[in-house]
Amino acid sequence: MRSQRFSILVWTIAFDVTLGFQTCRPAPIIDLGYARYQGFTNTTTDVSSFLGIRYADPPTGVFRWQAPMSPSKVTGVQQAIDPPPQCYQGAIGISPTNPPHDPGSLVRREVSPTTSEDCLFLNVYFPGSVVPRKPLPVVVYIHGGGYVGNSASRQNGEDLLRLSRNSVVAVLIQYRLGLFGFLAGSKVKQGGVLNAGLLDQDFALRWVQQHIRKFGGDPSKVTVWGTSAGAGSVLQHVVARDGRTTPPLFHSVITSSTYLPSQYAFNDSIPELLYSKAVNQTNCATSTDTLTCLRAADVDVLEAANVQINSDGFFGTFVTVPVVDGEFITQRVTAALKQGKVNGKALLAVTNTHEGNLFVDENTTTTVAQYATELFPGLGENDGLTAAQAYASVGTPLDQIQAIMGEALIICPTYFLLDAFSARAFKVRGCRESLLELHRPCTLRAYLRFHPEIMAKTSAIISLRTSQYSAFEYTNLASATLGEACPPSITANL
Repeated sequence: MRSQRFSILVWTIAFDVTLGFQTCRPAPIIDLGYARYQGFTNTTTDVSSFLGIRYADPPTGVFRWQAPMSPSKVTGVQQAIDPPPQCYQGAIGISPTNPPHDPGSLVRREVSPTTSEDCLFLNVYFPGSVVPRKPLPVVVYIHGGGYVGNSASRQNGEDLLRLSRNSVVAVLIQYRLGLFGFLAGSKVKQGGVLNAGLLDQDFALRWVQQHIRKFGGDPSKVTVWGTSAGAGSVLQHVVARDGRTTPPLFHSVITSSTYLPSQYAFNDSIPELLYSKAVNQTNCATSTDTLTCLRAADVDVLEAANVQINSDGFFGTFVTVPVVDGEFITQRVTAALKQGKVNGKALLAVTNTHEGNLFVDENTTTTVAQYATELFPGLGENDGLTAAQAYASVGTPLDQIQAIMGEALIICPTYFLLDAFSARAFKVRGCRESLLELHRPCTLRAYLRFHPEIMAKTSAIISLRTSQYSAFEYTNLASATLGEACPPSITANL
């Protein structure tokens, strides 16, 4: 009894410090088979949180660029009370030209002590201090960050529960980023797996199907939601395996500012160039087996290359992104959408008006035609001129460039996705935190407010309130037409 009292005292002290003197107590112990986890219940918000649940073994050493593996069994009760370490982070492109240039020297970046290659964790939140008896709809959130940055813990899953009036179970996942998650090329195809970051997400979704009942969630009512590259990730899962993922991993889909950069074949010249740069910048160029050398490379050296290669990308873009791998992603996403090869039964898609503004250098002196060919290296000179002509009526040259960036990589892919879902799709134009409606995904605290029609269409009913943003505009895509200009010369390169 004395030991139990001391344990409770330690819990109280720890959580008073961690949660700003909110009162918390131990949550139930959840047995996952391979491990038992105990989170905490915030008695102020009446939400139980389980932070840092391992869903896959560490993808380190020889397991770099391999498919995620089931977690090894551990004994004892694991305390799920601290945010997990984030995956290694990359950087946004800052080069005025494309393809990526070689600056001739490496730029190292300070790495947070909470950053680790062992980062395949997720956070789970459910309402109340005990596991809900009636299974609740589940929201799985995939963070954005250009496939090179961010983490699960930069969003608070409690917000989803509070704003849904404690009617859902929330899962926020992490996945390998940058070179660690999206290194491509024929060598990776031969000796490992492509799109490792996407496979991490797929593995986490399968974890949800297997274990979410233990947290009070209904695996048949899963909504997968992402913002920016997180929405781009959702898009990848929508078309994964030609839209025939078995068993189904989600019922409904939410995409907020769907990011779809050029998705090359794994052995295209661009992915092969990036692989060569990784090899050269990790002292593996003379190795007879470059992939094995990369797996043996010191993580700090690999991270320095990760940051440098992404920084060398064209301004406002991210270079380590998904590719067409021939297995998980069998063809260009736009082709799959045109063929209607999609997973999921219902879609809600969100865009902002000026999606591209934050990703364009305001001081650029390039012409509109030149910008189009820099953004899409596969375009010819005549294609660039055609794109410039299509946007000639859109304000200043800078306005035109910003429109090309926003529409080609975010708005048009969103409409292609909506068209693929047809009458099962709904469109929201929102996140109005300014008159510009920039690409700046709102936080979970204030993002969505579902229209009753959408609630009727989706089995995972989420009712979120917004206090900081004005009302959204809803459109049933069954009777809507494509409003944005999507020049074929540009979108054919997606």
